[in-house]
Order: sequence, then C-alpha cells, then structure tokens
Amino acid sequence: MATATVGDFILQRLSEWGIKRIFGYPGDGINGLMGAMGRAAERFDYVRVRHEEMAAFMAGAHAKYTGEIGVCMATSGPGALHLLAGLYDAKMDHMPVVAIVGQQAVSALGSDFQQEVNLAAVFEDVSDYTQSIATPAQARHVIDRALRIAAAERTVTCVIVPNDVQLMDAVPSPPRAHGNNYSSVGYAPDHPVPSAEALQHAAELLNSGEKVAVLAGAGALGATDEVIEVCELLGAGVAKPLLGKAAVPDDLPFVTGSIGLLGTEPSYWMMNRCDTLLMIGTTFPYAEFLPKDGQARAVQIDLSPRNVGMRYPTEVNLIGDAAETLRRLMPLLKRKQDRGWRESVEKRVATWWKDSEARAMASADPINPQRVFWELSPLLPDRAILCGDCGSHTNWYARDVKLRRGMMGSLSGKLASMGSGVPYAIAAKMAHPDRPVIAMVGDGAMQMNGNAELLTVKQYWKRWQDPRFVVMVMVNHDLNQVTWEQRALAGDPKFETAQDVIDFPYSRYGEMLGFHGIRVDKPDDIAGAWQRALSADRPVVIEFITDPDVPPLPPHITWEQAKALMGTLTKGDPDEGGIIKQSAKQLLASLGTTVD
Repeated sequence: MATATVGDFILQRLSEWGIKRIFGYPGDGINGLMGAMGRAAERFDYVRVRHEEMAAFMAGAHAKYTGEIGVCMATSGPGALHLLAGLYDAKMDHMPVVAIVGQQAVSALGSDFQQEVNLAAVFEDVSDYTQSIATPAQARHVIDRALRIAAAERTVTCVIVPNDVQLMDAVPSPPRAHGNNYSSVGYAPDHPVPSAEALQHAAELLNSGEKVAVLAGAGALGATDEVIEVCELLGAGVAKPLLGKAAVPDDLPFVTGSIGLLGTEPSYWMMNRCDTLLMIGTTFPYAEFLPKDGQARAVQIDLSPRNVGMRYPTEVNLIGDAAETLRRLMPLLKRKQDRGWRESVEKRVATWWKDSEARAMASADPINPQRVFWELSPLLPDRAILCGDCGSHTNWYARDVKLRRGMMGSLSGKLASMGSGVPYAIAAKMAHPDRPVIAMVGDGAMQMNGNAELLTVKQYWKRWQDPRFVVMVMVNHDLNQVTWEQRALAGDPKFETAQDVIDFPYSRYGEMLGFHGIRVDKPDDIAGAWQRALSADRPVVIEFITDPDVPPLPPHITWEQAKALMGTLTKGDPDEGGIIKQSAKQLLASLGTTVD
C-alpha cells in the first residue's frame, strides 16, 4: 500500500506489526493520525473510550488478556497527560503497551504555545523508550523500536508525533545517507534457559525440603499443568498473589488461595511453617506474608534476572519461562513419600472453605458482601473472564471466588488503581467477544468512571458474539477499603465527609442504556439474580446493597491492628455499633457459630 502521510505510514507500520486494535480518544493534536485512521478503518478496530485514562487501562488489560502489545492513542496536552495512570498500571504489572500521542507543531515548540507540554519529560518515568518524531525519515525506526522494546521488556513505550509532522509526506525508505536507519518489523522473543548446574542445584534444594510451599504469580499463568505436577512431586501447597489467581485452579485441595492482606488463612499458615519456598513468576511485594528471613531455603523462577532475590533471600535463581523451566526441572525432582505436610495443608484448606461459607452466610444489613461472591462462584460459566477493581470487594474476590481451569481473572495489581474494573472488562470483551465477562466494581469506583464507560459498552456491545457482559456494583455508600484501612492501620474513625458515597440508581441507569438492570437487597435473592444476569441476552448492570460494616479481616490480625481498630471505637466512629456486631459475627462464624 502506498502511503501518503506520516500518519498513514505509522498506521501501516502498526499493521505490519500485527496491531489490530487501538484504544483512544480524538483531538486536534492528532488530526493527522485520525484522518489516517479513517483511511485505514478496515484494518483497525478503533475503540473510542470516554476518557484517555480508560484507553490506557484498556491497552494494558488487552495485553493481560491476550499476551499481545496494547496500543493507546491520545491528543496533545491534556489528552496525553490523562493516559498516565493507565500507563503506570501497565508498567507496574509488566505489560507491553505503546502510547502514541500528539504534540504541537515543531515550529511552535518552545514558545509557550497552547497545549504545549514537555511530554518527553512527562513520560520519562513511566516509559522505557520515549521519542518524538521530528522528521518523516525518523518514523520507521521510532515505531519499530517502540514496539520491539515494549514486547521485549514487557514495558511501556511512548511515541510523540507533532501534528505538522503527521501531515508531512511519508518516507517509507529513508535516503541512504549517514544518520538514517533501516529498521525492520518483527520481534524475536528471548528464551533464556537455566543451566544444567542451576537446575541440579535447585532440584537438590527442593528434594531436601520437608515442608515445601509454592508461590505462583502472573508469570505462571501459562504453566498450570507444570505447577500442578511439581506440587504433586514435592507434596507442596500453592499460594497465589492476586495477579496469579488464575494460574492454578482454586478447586484443587492443595491450593491455599490468595496471599497477603487480602489472602487466606491457609496461605498465611503455610508460609509461616514451610522450610522450603519455590517462587514462580512473581514479584509479590509484601514480605511480611512470606516466610521469616532465614526460615526457608528458596528457589525462584523468573524471566527477568532483575526480579530475583528482591523479596526473599534465594539460594538458586532460574531464569527462564515458567513452564519450560519447570519441565526441565521435573525429571530431577524426587516424589516425596512422606505426605504429612501435604495432608496438613489440605486440611487447612478444607477448613478454610467451610469457615468462608459460614462467614459468607452470616446475616448482615441488608446483605453480607461475602455472600455475593460466595454464591457467584459455583454459577460462573466456563471460560468466564473476571475483571476486578480496587476496593473492599477485592477481598471477597480474592478469598471467596473459586476460579476453575480455563477461566481468566485480573485487575490493577501493583498500582491498585480505583476505576480500572469496567475498562478492564471492556478490553477483555473486545479481545474475547465469545466469552462471558464480569466486572466487579464498588460504588465509589463506579462513580469515578465506571458509569461513563458504560456508554462505551452501549456503543459496541451488539458486535459481541456472546452478549454476556455483567457489571456488578457493590453498593455500600462508603469508600469502604480506605475506611477500614483508616481504622485498622491508622486508628482513626471513619471521616464521613471524605468517605461517604452518595446514592445512584445503577441498575436503572443500565436500563436507560438499553441493558438489563437488577437490584438486589435481600440475601435470598442473590443466587437467582446472578443466574438471570449470567443468562441475559444483553449487558447487565447488577447492584447489590451490602453492609459496609462487615470487616475484611486479614488472615492474621496483629496486635497493632487490633489496638488501632479498638482505638477507633473510643473516638466515636459513626458505624461503631455495626462494626462491633459484624466483627463478632465474622469471628464466631470462623469458630463454627453464627449469630443473628
């Protein structure tokens, strides 16, 4: 195809790299690129979002749910600035994303022109390759490098294109002259392989352990069978950070579930008693939930050498793809004959699930939020994709939902950004239109930007092969996670002015957009409501009216946390009565007793 402008050439180059979907929002700073997009409409699925931040979130989620490079596009000045939160989300979760942003004309730069922002400086921290295209001959190698670096280093890169350059005549092949480059399309993935010596050392360490624990993160998502087989050989239990929740099915008896503040009691127990730790594809940041320093001998598997030995002291580091490395390691492992440790882990897991059900079924005013997730879990359709947000509901997703083999689940990990749930779900549905998708969002995050992005759903949903797209809103009229953190970590009572969330008719709003709307305020209606939502012929907004006083208890309550929480009750917390009542119910439920 002959190209006419630099804008045309950039899109042609993206096509040659296999990019088929771009998330963005137009503006006059990218008029040349948008004009080219119109001419290339048959080659791209251009998804017009409601805010540039959502475009970046969707690009990162696209990378998470497909393994491909995500691409987002924004105009100059404020449009480019709006991308930042979503780009940091991708960077911190090691997702390959390329941002293409506009800029004022080269001739205007340095004149304090309207919407002139030093974008190179702005993107310096979030992007590992940031380059402006100042001349048409530069476009080829800048686009190639941005895509190649994003893929190779699983990171964010940024290309800045001044609006006058976008409209210049394209130069697909620069003149053969000093200073010009002839770059090419294509990425050769790195496949590091651990040495035979390192594998043997790792095997000896793991074989010598009597109480082996495995921590399987996002890097193990493609190694499910291998992780299971290694756990069988070693008699190990396996815990999972949130981004690795789908790495191993939750219905296996030795899977202890999530780890950390949002984790489970079996994961906490296992990490505090193991003598050997195998970490697979994880940079889980909370060392207080790992074994004590010196308690366990450790092996770590990761694609990147920079990630090993950073959270816990490791004796052996194996650099390579998780599945391939485990396949090379397994012939060297000896099946442990003593299964006492495994049996202890499985007993803790079985007890945990019984306690979880008791806690979920404890009464609340009006609905116990745990029950919403507990009753969803067995109703999840095969191959469902779950998209989380950031809030107290994340606790219940982490602990009460059993992901089965073939399902996917993700959220904003290390950035833990509110407002990411609905854009994540849209990106997942665009990438997998034949699979059911569920967004799990709190009322605070829904009001932040979820409501606006429902308009994006309205714009695109009729193209989806499977219409099942469910946005679940947990309505507790409180920025609940922050409220509980204030109580348990700072010892301060709820600050109502900052924490209260006003009421909004989420389900009726969904109906206004042509979706099904379901409102649930009675516990016995939860299962039926989920069944209706998951069998609908169009998108559904389902809101559950839940009790904000049900505490998201951590797997282990420290004396400092208990003291801080009790301290809030002496300072006049407005929800003091509900906190005491619901905390008592949750603790008693764990002991096999419920109270009304």
